[in-house]
Amino acid sequence: MTTRITDRLVELRRELHRHPEPAWREFHTTGRLVEEIRSIGVHELAIGREAYDPDDRMAVPSESKLETWRDRAHERGLDEEVLESTAGGNTGCVAVLDRGEGPSIGLRVDVDGLFIEESTEPDHRPAAEGFRSATGETMHACGHDAHMTWGLAALEAVAESDFSGRFVVLFQPAEEAGGGGRPMARSRFVEDLEYLFAVHVGLDHPTGRVVAGIERPLAMCHVEATMEGTSTHAGQTPNEGDNAMQALGTAIQNAYAIPRHADGMTRVNVGKAESGTASNVIAEKAYMEAEVRGETTELMEYMKDRLRRTFRSAASMHGCSLEFDVVSECPRADSDPELVDHVANVAAGVDGVREVVPTADFGASEDATFLMERVQENGGLASYLIVGTDHPTGHHTPTFDVDERSLEIGVDVLVDSILGVEEAFEERRKPR
Repeated sequence: MTTRITDRLVELRRELHRHPEPAWREFHTTGRLVEEIRSIGVHELAIGREAYDPDDRMAVPSESKLETWRDRAHERGLDEEVLESTAGGNTGCVAVLDRGEGPSIGLRVDVDGLFIEESTEPDHRPAAEGFRSATGETMHACGHDAHMTWGLAALEAVAESDFSGRFVVLFQPAEEAGGGGRPMARSRFVEDLEYLFAVHVGLDHPTGRVVAGIERPLAMCHVEATMEGTSTHAGQTPNEGDNAMQALGTAIQNAYAIPRHADGMTRVNVGKAESGTASNVIAEKAYMEAEVRGETTELMEYMKDRLRRTFRSAASMHGCSLEFDVVSECPRADSDPELVDHVANVAAGVDGVREVVPTADFGASEDATFLMERVQENGGLASYLIVGTDHPTGHHTPTFDVDERSLEIGVDVLVDSILGVEEAFEERRKPR
């Protein structure tokens, strides 16, 4: 008999921490989740392409990049069924408990890591205590290892309870790339949900604080742009070239000159730029990765349209063509006040919670908003809560870590919120 997850929260989180995999390459991770879910026992388990339509994915890497990580998982003994179901980078899974009449409740947790090399410093606890990332190039630098632990523990607790209704846990891949939320949101597992919880650890909130629901997550769009011109000898015939590097420079400078919008906050950033082959060659090609964000989905669309126009004008000015690809994007969706109030009431009674904050601005972007938006459009309620944790450095850094005291707090808040939905919203669920 497998030891209960709630009795090994730290052990499980540390195991998951040691094997981080990037977006759409979470093959081993999916396999471990499947093992745990099967030990719990559920009515339905959808793995990989069974969990969503692969055509709905965004930000999917090349086949060669996928195969590298798939081969690693295969060498580590990944279950053949999981290997087949996740082929082509269709990672993640959905677990369903169906207990008949009652509310239909979803919990979304993300599963991917980041391309960050984890610190080896002796004061970094994962390094000191032997659970530092084993990959050498990736890291759970945003707490998704804790999120998966919460998802599994919540599933186990609900399975062991007298819960009546339908409980769906969505172990979503590719959050860091903004690519997994849309396919999960469009899947059949979300279409009938009446309530949805999503959760994040930390985000500069200390251990013992719970934020019952976020507000104002920024709508976001990731872009890849390629400019192509004409190469020539920089000394002999510079006039015969169409300089993609000049186009790149113009595009970057003008991107930051896009006017801010009167209706709210907007952001733009060119985070990667490459061009040129040698000092005596007019650059034929330039490549950029950029992003825009907006306080609302409409403001993000404004920034995206302006960025496309800016890049197109820069390319044209220097005689170059432009390929402008939207790699991924996500909308804004706010937590519903009714569900926020419910989470706040629950959290106030959980051991270890010292402070409950009803709402807080998120300030960043999250593709869980796709799922929140769909549930809300169908008349349901959604809340994205934060379980605070003391972390020594910020998210997405080589020395990020979580205070493992927050693991039990997170489980209790989630489970009590899920099990308390029927009573809290009894009047709302009565037929009209």
